[in-house]
Amino acid sequence: MTPQELLLDAFGRVRDGVADLVTGMTAEELAWRPGPKANPVAWLVWHLTRIQDDHVAGVAGTDQVWTTGGWHERFALPFDRRDTGYGHDADQVAAVRPASGRLLADYHDAVYARTVRFLGSPEAADLDRVVDTRWDPPVTLAVRLVSVIGDDMAHLGQAQYVRGLHAAQ
Repeated sequence: MTPQELLLDAFGRVRDGVADLVTGMTAEELAWRPGPKANPVAWLVWHLTRIQDDHVAGVAGTDQVWTTGGWHERFALPFDRRDTGYGHDADQVAAVRPASGRLLADYHDAVYARTVRFLGSPEAADLDRVVDTRWDPPVTLAVRLVSVIGDDMAHLGQAQYVRGLHAAQ
């Protein structure tokens, strides 16, 4: 297995997990919070997808699917187009209220498709390429992609837990 195949497998697992989680969920189920400051499934899935979109576009040197694919308009969120959810307060978290799980899954599918295209590109083969010099040591492409996968998996697990809490009520 090549490094790109390994990365594709990991991103594919995130994609499958998102689809399994949100398919069939209603707007109310997506917005349910176990506490007033807790993150609901909707925000967690939106945020993990925004981070993947932002970071993969950054290393690929492309625009984000969020803006070029019309997702910003479809979600109609009261945030700047560049917002990924990082640092959101409870009110901002509550503002992420997609009409259905399908919208979240479709956005994630579009980001996943862009990720797959990038991972098949010659640029993706250079995993030792430095993509961010703001850190010490500088961040390589491999480190950035593994970081995105780790973040995605953590938020996916949180969202699965929140859905389970809601179902147990």
